[in-house]
Amino acid sequence: MTTYFVTGANSGIGRALVEALAARGGDTIVLATRSDERTRPVLTDLKSRFPAVRTQWVHLDVSDLTSVRRAAQTLIATKQPIDVLVNNAGIGGTRRLSNDGFDITYATNHIGPFLLTNLLLPRLREAPQGRIVNVASNAHFTAKEMNWSGLERRTTPKRSGFKDYAVTKLMNVLHAKELARRVAGTRVTTYSLHPGAVASNIWRAIPQPIQWIAKLFMLSNEAGARTPLYCATAPELGTVSGRYYYKEREARTSPLAQDAALARELWERTEAITGS
Repeated sequence: MTTYFVTGANSGIGRALVEALAARGGDTIVLATRSDERTRPVLTDLKSRFPAVRTQWVHLDVSDLTSVRRAAQTLIATKQPIDVLVNNAGIGGTRRLSNDGFDITYATNHIGPFLLTNLLLPRLREAPQGRIVNVASNAHFTAKEMNWSGLERRTTPKRSGFKDYAVTKLMNVLHAKELARRVAGTRVTTYSLHPGAVASNIWRAIPQPIQWIAKLFMLSNEAGARTPLYCATAPELGTVSGRYYYKEREARTSPLAQDAALARELWERTEAITGS
């Protein structure tokens, strides 16, 4: 039996992913989301359609470091095993700060997932073959330099546009690569991926007319879940780590995403601000 921990699991790619995992049968799926109210119907649907699957809900606002620590402590206290962590929750096009004073896009897409991964890593090390999957994006190709200001606390929010989103997705790829280096020789492997341009609610913060038009040209959530599912479950990936995937196969990253020194610096800076 495999236990999957999926963030942002009550909508979009996350919901499609947990449904695909449930269809495999016999596993345990932990849905980590902000809202009990919005997650309850998902849990009910999963139990109805896939009675052999065990499901669990954990309250998690990945943008809030206190919430991340509380969720990790709750899970560890139950001695719940974790085989696969999928850092799926994401957002873009925002104009607000997290409870810790970070830009909410950086907090949701990188800072929170980084801390969550570090806190759950000891449990993942105990798994027969632990996996950490970062849902990134080909948007990282458009990031031409690292914006370290995204890791600084602020007092006044500013609009976070596609450029900031692209930097956070670059961070996802670099995080997976550096983590692979740090856990080399263990039973834990890491992956980052591009799910495709998906009509999910990741851009829920931008004006609705723009969302409607953009989604006309995007993939379904089910199609977007295929590569995360591949990274989370494919047996052949058990012997590789730190690589990037698209359309269920290994793909190239941007030159910046291959910078080992940049990956180490990102790790050290993020470790400092999260106290992890």
